[in-house]
This record gives sequence, C-alpha cells and structure tokens, in this order.
Amino acid sequence: MRTIIKAALGGAAAIAMAACATTASADDAAASGITEADVVAAQTEWGNGIAAIASVHREGGDFAARATEHINTLYAYDETAVMFKPTLAAEDQFRETFDEALSYFIGTEGTEDSGFAIKGWTNVRWESNGIYTDNDSATAMGNYYFTGPDGSETKVEYTFGYVLDDEGALKINLHHSSLPYSAG
Repeated sequence: MRTIIKAALGGAAAIAMAACATTASADDAAASGITEADVVAAQTEWGNGIAAIASVHREGGDFAARATEHINTLYAYDETAVMFKPTLAAEDQFRETFDEALSYFIGTEGTEDSGFAIKGWTNVRWESNGIYTDNDSATAMGNYYFTGPDGSETKVEYTFGYVLDDEGALKINLHHSSLPYSAG
C-alpha cells in the first residue's frame, strides 16, 4: 500500500492549518495511540517546514529562527535520543544534537554543511512504502521528493521514526535519508 502526501507551501495559512491539524492529532494520539493519519500530518508539517525555511531564506528573513522552530517542534531532542542521518552528510554522518541538526539545515561555515533547508525547496511530496503505528511510536519508510526553485524534483529515500512527547505531540526520534542507489 502506498500513501501519497503532498506538502505544498501555501503561505502562512497552510502552515498554520498543518500546525492545527498536528495539534489536534496529537491529542487524539495521546488518547488512542498513534494513527497513520497522525504520521501523515507530521510528514506534511515537516515538508511545509522545509519549504518555509527556504522561503524565509529567499526573502532575506531570519531563516535560522525558522529552522530552530522547525527542529524544536518536530524533533525529540528535548525528550530522548534522536538518530538523524541526513542525506548529504559524509564527514559528520550522524546528528545526535540539536546544534548538529541545525547546522545541517542552515549550514555552518567551515563544515560540510551548506544548508539543506535553504536550497530553495518549494515543495515536499511524500510516497510512503509503509507506515507502522502502535500506541506510542510509529515508523514510516518510502521516498520523498523535493521540488527545487526550477520545478525539478529530487528523489530521496527516507525512514522516519516517531514517538509521543510528554504532551502527546508526535516527535521525530529517527530520521534517515539517502539518495537512491545509482549503478555506474
């Protein structure tokens, strides 16, 4: 079964709607366990966040603050250990801390991090190969597609794990991304 999700940047209203949907689903998740719909909402919010960081950067705004909000809202760094293996990381392959994740998203001079989230992405589209849920955790795996400023898509393979935080919100505790294998 494939679940296809489109997380388009539709301005502040779309981001606010996604945040409200995630808050409502977090309350539902706390009461009845995590559902596939909760994971889909979290994926949508993550994709909208990446596009929003790129938009704020493009407009000359405080993209570091937007990326900080993205990580604080969606990742479980304050709750538990987070296993984060970004797509474009070779020297510092794993990002166990908030600061390492922020560096990957917005870049840090003198490191391999050029700022994945500020590359101009306008959309993130999800195709889940599977979403598995239980009462307090979930895992999703598949492909997601990042739309660049020129309209081209970059396909990336992903595995995300989720846990509930103390308030019942879904947070990422596992994020692994990689470019598809290419023979040759």
